[in-house]
Amino acid sequence: MLLRVRVSLPDRPGSLAAVTKVLGAVGADITQVTVLDRGDGEAMDDITLFCPEGTPRESLVAGLGSVPGVRVEGVWPTREAPGTYPELEILKYITAAGDRALTTLVDSLPVLFSADWAAVAAEGRVLYASWRAPQDVALPEDVPARPAASTLEGGLHVIHAPLPPLALTLLLARSEGPAFHRIEVHRLTRILEIFLSLPATERSVARQLRA
Repeated sequence: MLLRVRVSLPDRPGSLAAVTKVLGAVGADITQVTVLDRGDGEAMDDITLFCPEGTPRESLVAGLGSVPGVRVEGVWPTREAPGTYPELEILKYITAAGDRALTTLVDSLPVLFSADWAAVAAEGRVLYASWRAPQDVALPEDVPARPAASTLEGGLHVIHAPLPPLALTLLLARSEGPAFHRIEVHRLTRILEIFLSLPATERSVARQLRA
């Protein structure tokens, strides 16, 4: 199974090696490390792991917590395909999707961001949601001026993003792990900017509005 682990650790030589040693001891195989923050002597990393089925998350947290200065921010399942800049592959598929560009984007975002589901809405009505979305998606009432992360009542972490040229809003959600980091918000913002610049985008949205 694939897991994402977010850790804060001292920003000094040897810290990541100590984390790697602990993860290896519990049978976890590191497939990717993403640095989210560095500064004031501390770093924050997202680590994607392949773990044998049945590996207790508690053992990961306990092992990492035994490393001096390491703090576990969250552990949650991921379907992310590890690799360098996987969003480029997704954008390639979106570019070739034609009238399915919008649905391809919505289906892809949970995989890219280790999230549960995504949905797009117009005037409070959900136009399309990915397969793990709840039957009744509760949309936040206030639409931010730009993509923003928040935690809704009940603990659901979301990024709420306006798509002003299309009169749409997008919601990306995950129920486990930590809140979305500002780097994740920035990454989604750039993906949406590219999506909105594609010639097929308006046709894809018009198709959804007619559905």
